[in-house]
Amino acid sequence: MRTRKLANSDSSILSGVSLRRGEQGYTLIALLALMSIMALLLVAAAPSIQHQTQRTLEKEAIWRGEQVAEAIRLYVRLNPRHQLPTSMDDLLEGAPTSGPKKIQVLRSVAARDPLSSTGEWRLIKKTDSAFIDFERAVIAYAGRPVNTNDSTFITAAGQPPQITNVLDIGTTEESTGGEDTSANSPGQFIGVASRSRRNSIITYYGIERHDKWIFTPYFR
Repeated sequence: MRTRKLANSDSSILSGVSLRRGEQGYTLIALLALMSIMALLLVAAAPSIQHQTQRTLEKEAIWRGEQVAEAIRLYVRLNPRHQLPTSMDDLLEGAPTSGPKKIQVLRSVAARDPLSSTGEWRLIKKTDSAFIDFERAVIAYAGRPVNTNDSTFITAAGQPPQITNVLDIGTTEESTGGEDTSANSPGQFIGVASRSRRNSIITYYGIERHDKWIFTPYFR
């Protein structure tokens, strides 16, 4: 009789152990299923997050680029000789005055391009083909020439090239992607552009590529 009771007791214990193991197995399966669902959601959300990140960087690049363009205009206007800058350091150091002090025209944060890995802006000369292409794009976008009203800047920098046919670009498009690693050529510059050659999400004057956005006082 006692042996039978012990056998029943052992059987109950084994049944309880099996039940707990079964519950743990179901819990593990449910946890794995939940983790799989979360992984799928993260994969689905990744493009949207990347898209939003790039959009934010592009907005920041446009803001900084336009700050540089305004700094160039102020540098020319405040400079007694009305000369254009020759480097970003000129803008960061400030515009020369008739006295010993210089007037700050650009904050250091705007001197860096957020779209390129180096953070270095490409300096644009008035004779650069990129500047002429940008002028065509601005005229096509606005339907008319859009030039600055700052006569001091125009006197110092000269009028922009006269574009007669906005449909005739006449340049060869470089391949998309990567960055421009060429060194900035010495001399006065009238604007800056990103070194990123990637396509953009935001359009700037209808342009959908980072290195084609020219930030210059001419069209402000």
